[in-house]
Amino acid sequence: MINLANERGYILIIHSDIVVRDTLVNKLLEFGHTVVAVCELEEGLALFQQDNHQLVMVELALAKPVLALVSTNYPETPVITVSSDVSMDMVVESLKNGAVDHFFDFRDVIVLAHTVQRALERGRLLRQNRDYQQQLEAANAELERSLETLQADQEAGRRIQFRLLPQTPYHVDSRCQVTHRILPSLYLSGDFIDYFKIGEGKLGFYLADVSGHGAASAFVTVFLKAITNRIQKHYERKTTVNYVAPAKILAMINDELIATRMGKHLAMFCGVIDFEHNKLTYSVAAHYPPPLLVNNGITTALAGRGLPLGLFKEVSHDEYVVELTEEFVLIATSDGVLEVLPKGTANEKEKQLSAMASHIQTVDDMITALNLSDEVELPDDVALLVINRSKQTVDETL
Repeated sequence: MINLANERGYILIIHSDIVVRDTLVNKLLEFGHTVVAVCELEEGLALFQQDNHQLVMVELALAKPVLALVSTNYPETPVITVSSDVSMDMVVESLKNGAVDHFFDFRDVIVLAHTVQRALERGRLLRQNRDYQQQLEAANAELERSLETLQADQEAGRRIQFRLLPQTPYHVDSRCQVTHRILPSLYLSGDFIDYFKIGEGKLGFYLADVSGHGAASAFVTVFLKAITNRIQKHYERKTTVNYVAPAKILAMINDELIATRMGKHLAMFCGVIDFEHNKLTYSVAAHYPPPLLVNNGITTALAGRGLPLGLFKEVSHDEYVVELTEEFVLIATSDGVLEVLPKGTANEKEKQLSAMASHIQTVDDMITALNLSDEVELPDDVALLVINRSKQTVDETL
């Protein structure tokens, strides 16, 4: 016995000649296949639609309706036409209509075995491809549903995060206005800004840049807001506030961030403006680029680097005091702003920011100068903070 039938198939034979039909049945049974054979076309079509045949062998003269049915509804099922005394034009036409092969000599056992084997393998591969396609479509549909859920969750998180941000513009008094903007690279931002009054005549503020971006970094910004809310309420209970130490605020945030074990660290510029005594007290924790202070038209990059928060226990940060003039602008940005500046070295980009500073009055001026918008895709989160005290009265309708 010839062992050529690696594939064992369920085969339907439709042929009007009993000799051909019985010969095919006997040979295919020897190869280990399961075979059903009929002589009438209508009976064969009915059987084919009723059962799940893996291969159809049909007399060429009866093939046209079989090929039409298979190509339309069962494209994975191969069809082999069988006839010896036919023209090549008829064979070519059947192949064009979807037949995978034609068998001339039904008594040639080796050719028969090979022909059936190739057809069954082809059908198996087509069925596998169909199953893979269905699985892929189902996986894509599930992924799309998951992405829609994730997007809805992130949009909700974005709304919550932005509701935690302070009012902008915010008027400290009739001459001082604070404005800010955060432009996330993703739905959620790892940058955060907060500012608040501390007693009478003092403004506390910070700009934080959490490592990374997205949901994990955004969670840290919510944590920061909780800390600063506690600080604010602490000073609200006091009737007088003589001194607020930004370095102590950084130490508090550092301790709590390490205790939470979030695996995140952050850079921060934290300061307090004393409007009564015209001075800025600030500390820096690895914040870059340096904040810019414009005093009466003279731009100065504020000193200080320090270590990031959330990495080392018991770190200390230097505290700096700068005299303020009656008219000043304080500008702070996260390092994401460097990504949107024209190409150049870090020093060159610092000089570009410094050159812009003398023309900045509000955060909108910075947005325009940097050619930013909410629609522009950003490689990193961008946070912008502008504190402006002018000799003229600030228009509170802004």
